[in-house]
Amino acid sequence: MAAALALLGRAAGLANGARQLFRCGGTGMGRRGGLGRAGPRLPSALTVGVARRGCGIGRAAEAGCCRAMSSAERPKRPLSAYFRFLRDNQPAFRQQNPELNSLELVKKLAGVWRELPASQKQVYEEARKTDWRKYEEQLAAYKAQLTPAQAAALKEERRKRLAKRRSFRIKRELTVLGKPKRPRSGFNIFVSENFQQSKGLSPTAKLKQLFETWQNLSSSQKQPYLQLAQDDKVRYQNEMKSWEAKMVELGREDLIRSREQRPKKKTDTAQEGSKASLRESLAKLKLKKSEE
Repeated sequence: MAAALALLGRAAGLANGARQLFRCGGTGMGRRGGLGRAGPRLPSALTVGVARRGCGIGRAAEAGCCRAMSSAERPKRPLSAYFRFLRDNQPAFRQQNPELNSLELVKKLAGVWRELPASQKQVYEEARKTDWRKYEEQLAAYKAQLTPAQAAALKEERRKRLAKRRSFRIKRELTVLGKPKRPRSGFNIFVSENFQQSKGLSPTAKLKQLFETWQNLSSSQKQPYLQLAQDDKVRYQNEMKSWEAKMVELGREDLIRSREQRPKKKTDTAQEGSKASLRESLAKLKLKKSEE
């Protein structure tokens, strides 16, 4: 019962994240290939986290922690010369090229920046240097007024922020490298197929109703979903084997999960010889002591 309540609470949390995701204009749902039944995929924890940040409702804002207090007064790093150029010229270029979307507009501005004479680039660089000197002075004054506790909190905040960035970069790299998606459970497949038709005014209510329905299903009724989950698990295992073999070929053994896929390191002959000599010396010493 406790495990069921924990699962229900987790599902409710995902539903709340999904609701925020919809408010931001995204669905965060996709389809899992290779399954016999198609349906909307529940948003993952990563998707919900990205959506929450995009909506400006990060955990720091929700909890009212020291980020708002500390970062609000912290001096902002000055823009680089290139980004100053973008800021100053983007409105005019957008007015001149209304047919371009944001990405195309930035690409066009990047091309103009590359062709810009060094003398004109120097103007933006000098402005950056001037602002940077002011920034260093303001940052020193800001740090001087911090208490030891506030300084420690800022340091911990920065550590967590960098850890999140590293985690996001790793996940993005794995996506680019085509790492297979993890298999879904039978309950997850059941929810995906019945979410739209389920009763409930909110995603949370729908998930609660689906969870209760799943709990009341007989073993024979659950079997099709469990079989699909088993098939998806086999799909995942096969795809992971192929993917890990590919990572070995690319020299990315650090991304391999199973040690069996790692190439065996060649043992250095000299090192092996020294180990054998050491073992022999220890054996002789032991024999000498026994004779005494």
